[in-house]
Amino acid sequence: MPEEENKSTSLPPHEPDLHGESSPVQPDHAEQNSHAHSETTTYTVEDQFDSNTDAYGNTYVSQAGGESLPAVVSSESPPPPPPASAGSDDEEDDDDEGMVRMSFLEHLEELRARLIRGLAGLGVAFLLCMYFSEPIWGIVQEPAAAALRSIGYNDATLVFTSPMESFMIIWFKLPLLVSLFVASPWILFQAWSFIAPGLYKKERRMAVPFVLSTAGLFIIGGLFAYFIAFRFGLAFLLGVGRNVGVRPMITITEYFDIFVNVILGVGVVFEMPVLIFMLTLLRIASPKFLIEHSRYAILIIFIIAAVITPTPDVFNLMLFAVPMVVLYFIGIFASYLLVLSREGRKFPWAKVLLISLGVVLILAAVVTAAVMRYGYHFSPNPPWLVR
Repeated sequence: MPEEENKSTSLPPHEPDLHGESSPVQPDHAEQNSHAHSETTTYTVEDQFDSNTDAYGNTYVSQAGGESLPAVVSSESPPPPPPASAGSDDEEDDDDEGMVRMSFLEHLEELRARLIRGLAGLGVAFLLCMYFSEPIWGIVQEPAAAALRSIGYNDATLVFTSPMESFMIIWFKLPLLVSLFVASPWILFQAWSFIAPGLYKKERRMAVPFVLSTAGLFIIGGLFAYFIAFRFGLAFLLGVGRNVGVRPMITITEYFDIFVNVILGVGVVFEMPVLIFMLTLLRIASPKFLIEHSRYAILIIFIIAAVITPTPDVFNLMLFAVPMVVLYFIGIFASYLLVLSREGRKFPWAKVLLISLGVVLILAAVVTAAVMRYGYHFSPNPPWLVR
């Protein structure tokens, strides 16, 4: 009996290794293979096994009254991750197709080439506008002449006080201003061509809408400023001193400076939908965020309108502010369409067109009834429908 107890509690025999130290005797191969097929080996049968650890850190499992054997715990390697679908690889390849990899110096060369082409297009437009500078000046001067005639002055001419004043305005500054509007599609196309190589294939498809919308809004803003905002603002300014015996004498420099500020200011402000769309495209803003903070945007719009409006009256302020507010919500609508496209949803165009057509028909019926039954007629001046 003492011999059996010593046998059960003693450490297993060791074999010397190459360095002269002893190592535990490994179990036979059959027992190792049986343990290798299980993820983990647990000895919990009726608490008949005890775990011991020797001085070398090896764990042994001993059965009550039996020999101690080293515990062999093995686990299979985790299964490999599922392979990526072929469709996603094809989409990434399609997106990366056509993307140009350039070094820093190559980017500078490309920027230099695009700047030269843009300036060349602007130069051609400038020469063309310079050739027609006199007819163009007649168009620019017409709002001043109309405003002077509307307040009772028959001599609707501008004056200059310096020999070079008329030359610089008519033959240099005016052609340069008009050439910016004429060459704007070409300049915007060069800007897009510079950034297009770094875009995905689906993003490069937006080139034509981007150029047309940006240039179109800039030109529409200039036309709105010329036909509406500038004319009414100028008529108000020139009529201020009429009742106190002050006669207007306008120099072409002062007139042209106001003209440039209003035309360019309104043209840039009309780019608001494009700006909002780009912010949504870059995930900087969202339609929900823009709607929730629309009151702050409207306040900023009125402050900008007050700065660029040439007169301090409320009427001209509204002429600038109301279109800007409308453009703000048009930009939100464009960004909403972008979000719907990202989410794979479609906008109910048919329903919206039917509702819009109904509203237009109702307004047309109201105007027709006002003209034919109540004696209203159209007027070139606001409110445009008078009795």
